[in-house]
Amino acid sequence: MSDDGRQHTGHERVPSRQRRRFPGISTRAYEHPADRSALVALRKLSGFDTVFKALSGLLPERSLRLLFLSDSVRVSERQFSHLHDMLLDACYILDLEKVPPMYVTQDPRPNAMCIGLDEPIIVVSTGLVELLDEEEMRAVVGHEVGHALSGHAVYRTILLFLTNLALKVAWIPLGNLAVMAIITALREWFRKSELSADRAGLLVGQDVRASMRGLMKIAGGNHLHEMNVDAFLEQAEEYEAGGDLRDSVLKILNVLPRSHPFTTVRAAELKKWSESRDYQRLMDGHYPRRNEDKDASVSDSFRESAASYASDVKDSKDPLMKLVTDLAGGAGGLGGRVRRGFDGFRSPPPAKGDTPGGDEE
Repeated sequence: MSDDGRQHTGHERVPSRQRRRFPGISTRAYEHPADRSALVALRKLSGFDTVFKALSGLLPERSLRLLFLSDSVRVSERQFSHLHDMLLDACYILDLEKVPPMYVTQDPRPNAMCIGLDEPIIVVSTGLVELLDEEEMRAVVGHEVGHALSGHAVYRTILLFLTNLALKVAWIPLGNLAVMAIITALREWFRKSELSADRAGLLVGQDVRASMRGLMKIAGGNHLHEMNVDAFLEQAEEYEAGGDLRDSVLKILNVLPRSHPFTTVRAAELKKWSESRDYQRLMDGHYPRRNEDKDASVSDSFRESAASYASDVKDSKDPLMKLVTDLAGGAGGLGGRVRRGFDGFRSPPPAKGDTPGGDEE
């Protein structure tokens, strides 16, 4: 036992406070169903396999590693030791045998990522390190270790590469369209994978309020005394339920260029999962193991994903999702509801007393 109260066994360390460990945990235990569905859809995208195989041999992974090694600070027992402890704790809790290298890079924007093809590396910005307290940062480190365990780093690296490539080939119409189609599909998957990694972060930190605070700070900065977690979650509910069909369309347009879901949405999703029976069973030690992954049924996974989507649509308060539910259920009067929902896109009605015109524009 070390002076700081941790038990050392090679690269393993017992967490600094009592938290449950998950030996042999499968990523299926915390992966969001939409994450798996989006990844399956991505792999079926026309041309994706060809691009993936080509980029696997072309991506400058060694160059990337040398870049961070030469121009960032590598986390270790001698540098950012508190982050080093968190990293070892996270790998111990999620039973990730090989601890990925971790770097701190100078960037005022709060950000973290897990990238790499053969072996993942974790990078956190100085803006994030300075913004979050210890427990909030622990959830972030767990989030990135979750990405590493799930194998997300490969697709994240390809997304970064293609995003840069799209800027260079923007002048080639057809080339840019082909690249953007894959980028759009990758972003859709990555947004869903963030929900999975948020769950992994909660499993590591095991403090849902800290996870909520971290997301809130990423949205609003280091003004915790001016913010409230419950009020922040109310924003998510208002965002989901507010507006009409026009707002539903605008929400889709707003999220398309993003690689991450909106922070209020992430917070609401994580809180919902933390209150679920699945999470409680997991915390009680009942979860799928990695050695069972080869026997896992693909069809069961598809059914689970489909059921999750159906449940989300049914329970959603978003006007567009309500319309989808009504269409599926054969509700009457939908034509009128659609017309009312999109009234804002048409010209305003004539003022009282005006004579309606004919077909003039």
